[in-house]
Amino acid sequence: MTQQQSAARYAKALLDVAIAEADPQQVDEQLAAVAGLFAGHTDLWRTVTNPAVPSPKKRAIVDEMLPKLGLSPVLQKTLQMLATRDRLALLPDLAEAYRSRLMDHLNVVRASVTSAVPLAADKTQQLQKELEKLTGRTVVMTAATDPAIIGGVVTQIGSTVYDGSIKRQLEKLKEQLTGN
Repeated sequence: MTQQQSAARYAKALLDVAIAEADPQQVDEQLAAVAGLFAGHTDLWRTVTNPAVPSPKKRAIVDEMLPKLGLSPVLQKTLQMLATRDRLALLPDLAEAYRSRLMDHLNVVRASVTSAVPLAADKTQQLQKELEKLTGRTVVMTAATDPAIIGGVVTQIGSTVYDGSIKRQLEKLKEQLTGN
């Protein structure tokens, strides 16, 4: 089983417990913060992911950190379990998988929108409403600019890309004219 698959299983279980016993969004924020904390301290990260360090030592490190972090009991138990099972290396993937599952649970989808120039606020809101109609979900949008697309908008939702850029239209026209 790959690390992402393992993380997905832990994320599913954590979300199920968080829905029943805690605030799932708070758990998401705390989990991301803990993953960031470990990633930001390379010596700590190397220690808790080193196979030569015994699991009881890793558990002791986690137990010592928990009171200082003020985490929800659900997340505390999860971190203790990961330390005991020597699975703390899953934290970054777990945080990502948990957020993805939480967004699905909340019926929210992420969209990234790229335009040649920054979009006006009213255009951004209009585009967001159209994407919500298209997906049937609440859309959380991030916007970026890329002058290379010349004009129009490129929108990505998950693995689906809606390319309405002038650059792409010109490429299609070129393909038609050259017969490719």
